[in-house]
Amino acid sequence: MKKNFLLFAMLPLLFSCNNETNQESIEKSGSESETLTENNTLNDPTATVANFNIESIPLIDKDLGEFPYFTLPEGLISPKAINRKFDVCFFPFAGVMTPVEGRLYKTYVMAPRGEEYSQRYFEKSMEDYLLSIGGVKVFDGEITREEYDRYHKDDPNKGDEGDMGYAGQNIKFYIIRTPKQGNVYVQFTSTNASGYLNILQEDSFVQTIQKITAQEILDDLNEKGKSVLYINFDVDQSVVKAENRETIVQIVEALQQNQNLKISIEGHTDNTGNPAHNKTLSENRAKAVMNEIISLGIPAERLKSAGFGSEKPLVANDSDANKALNRRVELVKQ
Repeated sequence: MKKNFLLFAMLPLLFSCNNETNQESIEKSGSESETLTENNTLNDPTATVANFNIESIPLIDKDLGEFPYFTLPEGLISPKAINRKFDVCFFPFAGVMTPVEGRLYKTYVMAPRGEEYSQRYFEKSMEDYLLSIGGVKVFDGEITREEYDRYHKDDPNKGDEGDMGYAGQNIKFYIIRTPKQGNVYVQFTSTNASGYLNILQEDSFVQTIQKITAQEILDDLNEKGKSVLYINFDVDQSVVKAENRETIVQIVEALQQNQNLKISIEGHTDNTGNPAHNKTLSENRAKAVMNEIISLGIPAERLKSAGFGSEKPLVANDSDANKALNRRVELVKQ
């Protein structure tokens, strides 16, 4: 199935925010078809948004290998990178920063300590390699201040590793398409001191959230002695949010189905912040969940609560994803 860009149907609205020059170039493109020049560049990259068709980029018969598909040029390093299975990145189609979703890699590029960084070396290495594997240059230029003001608050990764897409910053944007990897988007920029690189493999979002049922809670308690739940709280708060109401109801139903069941409600956090504060916060959150259960008719003597802060992580607190797994509430069979 052909994949489409996020908000593609809203492109006319996006264009209204651009300057008159950009709008005129879009209108001028009209029914012009997109063709490639000899150096694998779209024939008119400033007039491709209104009628851009991803299938105008030819498929290459290559396996790019493992994500993110290629190394940095020899002698350059990446001190820290974003490497996420699903996220969003904005790419400059005709100077209009357009969001695309999928697997994302973003990094800052520099020379090792004591060595000089070469902007020419980084840019030529990237361009020559991308062209050699069949990449097509879609954009090479700057976005306007108006365009930056329009989109930047919608980018959840603004200011993070490898961030680009600022007014006056030259961005080189390529697309590679293969039967195996699908649509791969690569953009980079550089100053005379450092470079920035973004790689995204386009992919559709897959919903993994499932409703928690009373039976699943009972099965976990009987088989494992505990049930791990992810009950969301606002940052540094212990008030049970309305969105967690259904989970609380399912806990109550599980306790109603087994009248002899007693549980301890235990709060856990990741390791961000002060350990003593986190322990108090987890205690308050566990107590808040317990009070919600009591308010729905479960006798208080069947329940108790405790908080452990970051003392009992499920996994190492070495990534945002793992930290999210550690922020949890556990129901422990007594």
